[in-house]
Amino acid sequence: MNDDLTQAPVAAAEEGWRRGRNRPTLPEAYRSLRVPKTGTWLRKFLSFVGPGYMVAVGYMDPGNWATDIAGGSAFGYTLLSVILLSNLMAILLQALAGKLGIVTGRDLAQACRDHYSKPVSFGLWILCELAIAACDLAEVIGAAIALNLLFGIPLLFGVMITVLDVLIVLLLQNKGFRYIETLVIVLIFTIGACFLTEIYLSKPDAGAIFAGFVPSADIVTNPEMLYIAIGILGATVMPHNLYLHSSIVQTRRFDLTREGKRQAIRFATWDSSIALCFALFINASILIVSAATFHKAGMTEVAEIQQAYHLLAPIVGTAAGSVLFGVALLASGQNSTLTGTLAGQIVMEGFLNIRLAPWLRRLITRLIAIVPAVVVTAISGESGTAQLLILSQVILSLQLSFAVVPLVQFTSDKKKMGEFANPLWMKLLAWIVAGVIIGLNAYLLIRTFFG
Repeated sequence: MNDDLTQAPVAAAEEGWRRGRNRPTLPEAYRSLRVPKTGTWLRKFLSFVGPGYMVAVGYMDPGNWATDIAGGSAFGYTLLSVILLSNLMAILLQALAGKLGIVTGRDLAQACRDHYSKPVSFGLWILCELAIAACDLAEVIGAAIALNLLFGIPLLFGVMITVLDVLIVLLLQNKGFRYIETLVIVLIFTIGACFLTEIYLSKPDAGAIFAGFVPSADIVTNPEMLYIAIGILGATVMPHNLYLHSSIVQTRRFDLTREGKRQAIRFATWDSSIALCFALFINASILIVSAATFHKAGMTEVAEIQQAYHLLAPIVGTAAGSVLFGVALLASGQNSTLTGTLAGQIVMEGFLNIRLAPWLRRLITRLIAIVPAVVVTAISGESGTAQLLILSQVILSLQLSFAVVPLVQFTSDKKKMGEFANPLWMKLLAWIVAGVIIGLNAYLLIRTFFG
């Protein structure tokens, strides 16, 4: 394929970039999925469906569950508006990440390596690796908790079992990238089906749900509500998803002409936006179920996943409530693991331009998460895993601005993006979103460390 970069880097630097493009990350999947040149709009769009769903799983991982459960049990449906707002921010940022990959042929990690000095680029890589390890830590703990709740497997053994996820990723990637996307989509719909049933069993107040999506002044004036609201915002936008999305949109073999790129941007944006609507549904469902059960019953301090699991069955009147909750948690942990290991490979290859065997890269990523999880679980048990979940979200908050700022900067640069650079209105909106996220995460960190 004459337009592929799978064999050697492009020799000449392009306008706006210091050096030519390197060999793409995930070279085994690069431009491997054909986009039909003829046919209906729907047929072409369906060929782009997949990357958005792989990104969306990061917005419904176990790290988000605790904040949604705490928000619903303490304040009912009020914080639904915060979930909606954070999802709208995520839709904009993921659209920018997809556009960067399609237009420049570089993922966000490669763009950072080209633009910044070596020390800065290396520092960004370290921060991103910490964020991926933190996210992986939340997924390991979430999957281990689900195995414990559903099958009685001790947390320590559950943590160690999760290392087998690496084998699943390798097996599916050898079969083709479409298989990974298909599994991710199936697991997302499994989670959605579980929570749809949970909503039916918990019988929430429909009027209160709609009212919850309207922002309330109480969110700002009530310090405790504000703290949980910022926690929801901080746990929603995942920094590694921006790196992941900018790479996996390049698995499609779209035309590299101006019109081909324009069409690819349009379809990729629709894909990620629709997928993130599913993430909105699932995060909102967790909060709705928590509000309709715990808050309604006067249990306003339920904040841990294990608590929620054990309390659901007696409140909704059937054991199915707890079982479905556990199944959804297990699917969430497995799903996030698949995409987290891919993000790890993309970040290492993009920032450092070095290649490791996929199995070795994923094993390293998983061990970085498993070792602290094993140590803390062995020493502290369930209480320790709850603290680790909180710590993982704090680390993600610390890293977020170092991914969002370069993304907005690059996609707004006409030298790098040409005619595809963000128009003025989008540039202003993107910087406002970046400023809000950075400010709220800074506040969250200050509250976490200094009370």
